Formats: sequence, structure tokens, C-alpha cells
Amino acid sequence: MKVELNVLDFLYRAVEAFPERLALVDDPDVPGALGRLTYGELGERVKGMASTLEAMGYRVGDRIGIVSPNAGKFLISYFGVSGYGRILVPINYRLNTDEVQYIVQHSGTQLLLIDPEYADIFGKVQVPRKMILDGVEDAELFAPLRPGASVPEWAGDEDFACSINYTSGTTSRPKGVQMTHRNAWINASTLGWHTTVTDRDVLLHTLPMFHCNGWGMPYAVTGMGGKHVVQRKIDGESILSNVENEGVTLACGAPAVWAATLQGAERRVSEGRRVPGGDLVRVVTAGAPPPSRTIERIQEELGWEFIQIYGLTETSPLLTVNRRLKEWDSLDSAELARRLAMAGTPSIGVRVAEDVDGEVLVQGNQVFKGYWEQPEETAKALANGWFHTGDGGVYRDGFLRILDRKKDVIITGGENVSSIEVEDALFQHPAVSEVAVIGVPDPKWGETVKALVVLKAGSQASERELQDFCREHLAHFKCPTSIEFRDELARTATGKLQKFKLRAPYWEGQERLVN
Repeated sequence: MKVELNVLDFLYRAVEAFPERLALVDDPDVPGALGRLTYGELGERVKGMASTLEAMGYRVGDRIGIVSPNAGKFLISYFGVSGYGRILVPINYRLNTDEVQYIVQHSGTQLLLIDPEYADIFGKVQVPRKMILDGVEDAELFAPLRPGASVPEWAGDEDFACSINYTSGTTSRPKGVQMTHRNAWINASTLGWHTTVTDRDVLLHTLPMFHCNGWGMPYAVTGMGGKHVVQRKIDGESILSNVENEGVTLACGAPAVWAATLQGAERRVSEGRRVPGGDLVRVVTAGAPPPSRTIERIQEELGWEFIQIYGLTETSPLLTVNRRLKEWDSLDSAELARRLAMAGTPSIGVRVAEDVDGEVLVQGNQVFKGYWEQPEETAKALANGWFHTGDGGVYRDGFLRILDRKKDVIITGGENVSSIEVEDALFQHPAVSEVAVIGVPDPKWGETVKALVVLKAGSQASERELQDFCREHLAHFKCPTSIEFRDELARTATGKLQKFKLRAPYWEGQERLVN
């Protein structure tokens, strides 16, 4: 027998086994928040969403976009949209209006769901229909299934896209990663296995839900009947309070999230207050490996377990896992942290290799179906039966270590930034003659965006002027945090920028060229 895998399987199990168990604790400070829902109540709202979308005329394969910080309605949309054959398009709410407009248009999104805090910004996006998630305009969409209403039937197809997740990639326009039900299902299952998710877990949503569908952890925790606690904005004290008040045991996020948490813990200690959680809490990080000293502090000052994973949006994302091994039990804290800074060992079902140039290649069931409406880019990414990650690394003795990013991508605070996109924006300034954008180490964000600029002869522009100009054209997190003016930029004999030479002075003393 073969039954098609469907992300709805995770919710089905929780509703059947734990209908009275608390499933969701929504952020209370947002209009339209859902409060505290059991799995039975959550399931009825998922059915209600699917039924309402059907009544509104949306059919299998139609794209439903959502641009929102973490919210209970985002969790419902994972299942209410994807589980019934529609395709979810999760959009980064930190983007600007033009960037969201491109994603909506490129994906063919027919309905855009907009968080009320961002209604003024994204209400200008042109889309066949939009809806504000304020509890009024969307009341019917997120209501429990009405008595007598039917739920749409979908036979299911595990190779059908459950979502299209846009990533910055290496070009000035984002690419839409088609994640299938099979991709998402296997990713969530293996991630849950490697991180030992159980029905006792309480997941704090510190990771943006638009990021690769929360890395699949929302599916994994739902399937086990765990509790979801929505963390809308990242603040160290707020994270610690949720750990304390809701019994949080599990959280995912970029290194910047844990840096903020450590700052919150420092304030608590200085005020004579307790740091909650202890060894009951484990945190999963990805995006870029934090410095080993940060890992030490997470384990020593918070008392929490640190787990690192490596992956990309195109791989759903799980590729490798680095979690404390029994062979490491006798190591001192510093050496343990140093080893945990590696990308780790392949997750179950993943194969890792290097090509002759040192690029990391992978195979596995988590690898995406292809880029939406971009067959040439898909063919390049999946050439010769391997996914080409664009990362340079060393794979030895079962462990992967990422050394450099071959693609022109900077990962700052867990967000991908295309250096080419930032360069394109700066080139629009009339005073700019040449520009190279690079990632440089940053203690808080891992990497930060730096622009090296050559001005046109006779022209003038200040650092602040160019930064403000970027903010007019790009989301703020993509804009350079520093700009350095140069007389010339290092190039090859054929005129190509040599970014490795431009980056080198800023990475002296670093073992790897990512942070």
C-alpha cells in the first residue's frame, strides 16, 4: 500500500490523539489574535479555512500568500492551505513593497493575507484579492468549520508543491523554491527524530514562520501533540519570560536570537532574577555557525543544550546535524563548543560530497522540486543528480565543515542577502562609479553587509547618504551597515571583481570565511 504523504498528516494525528490538549498560545497583543486553542479547536479552524477558501473559489494549485510575523493564523495556514491542495506562499514581512509585489506577481498569488501591523505598507500590493488578518476582515476565513459546511476533498500528491518559499539566491530577483509535501514531510520527520521531539515539548516560535516553513519544526511538534507558543518579535526578556511562563523546551533561530537571549539573561542576573529553563531547554540554530564562545555561553550561562543544523531553503532545509555525541562527554566546555561549531553529520537519508572546486553537493528526499517558473536555474542547481549548495566546505570523517560561501550571499541574522541586489541598488545613485558588497564578521548578526564604493570623478556622497538611498530601494536588513570609500577595487585582468581579495582583510584570524 502507498498512501500519499501530506503535511496534513501531522495535524490529523494530533487532533485524533490529543483533541483536548493545548495546541496554541497566540501572541495576545495583536488584533485578531486567536488566544489559546486546543488541538480539537485548531483542527476545526483548519477545516474552516479550507472550506472558506473553497467557497471563495480557490481550487487545487491556487497560490495563497501570507506576509506576517509569527502568528497563530500562520500555523493554521500551513495546514488549511497546503493540506487541501492549495499552495502556500510565505513571504518575508521585512521586505519592502516592491519586493513583495514581485513575489506576488511571479508566484501568481491570487489571495494575499496581510498582518494588520503591515496593512499600510503591503495594502498597496497589486493582487487579485487581499485580506487583513485583523479578526474582522478575516473572521470567516479563520472561524471554526460551520455546521453543515463541507471540507474540500483532495486525493493528495506527495510530489505536489505544498509551498513556494522565496529566497534571495545570487541574483537581484528572488527565486521561488517549490517545496513538495514529500520534501516537507520527510524533513519534519528527520528533524524531529534528530532533535528528539516528543509530546512533552513546548516549541517557542523564535524562528520566523516564513523561513522554510519554520524549518519544518511546526509540523514535527504538531505531529507529536506538542504545544506551540508564538513569539512575534525577538527580545531577550520576552523569550525568557515565555520559557518561564509557558514551560518552553525547544526553540529554533539564527545566532542573533541567542545573542539577544544572552543579553536578557545578563540583565536578569544583574537584577538578581532567575534564568529559566536549565537543561530542559534545547535550542537549534542555523543560518551561520555562531562563534564557539557564544555556544559556550548558551550552555554555561543559560544551561540550555545547543544543537546546530545546516541546510538551505532548497533542501527544506535539513542536511546536517551537530548535536553533542556520547564520545564528547568528557570534553571540557571550550572544546565541546569548538566541535559543535561544525555543520555536523548528514541527517538520515542525506548524502554529502564535494566537487573538485570544494563546493558542497548533496542528495536527499528533502531537496526541492525546482524553482517556480525558472527551469534553467533549476537545471543548474540540480546538475548531474546532485544539488549544488553554493557553499564551500570540507567533508571528512562523516563531518561537514562550511568554509566559504561560493555564491554572492551574505547571511546576516539568519536572513539571506544577495550582494548583487545591494550592488544594483547602490549603482542607481548618481555619484557611484563602482561598488562591491561583501559580508564581514559581526559579533551580533554573524555577518553584516559592507559596501566598498568608488565615487565618480568630481562627485561626492557620504556614508549616511548612500545608506539612506539604499533604504529607499531595499528592505532595511539588506542595507549596508557600513560603507568604505576606495580609489579602486581589486579586479582580474579581464575586469572581474576579486571579492575574495576584498573580503580577506576583514576575515584575518578566522578559520572560515563565514560567521
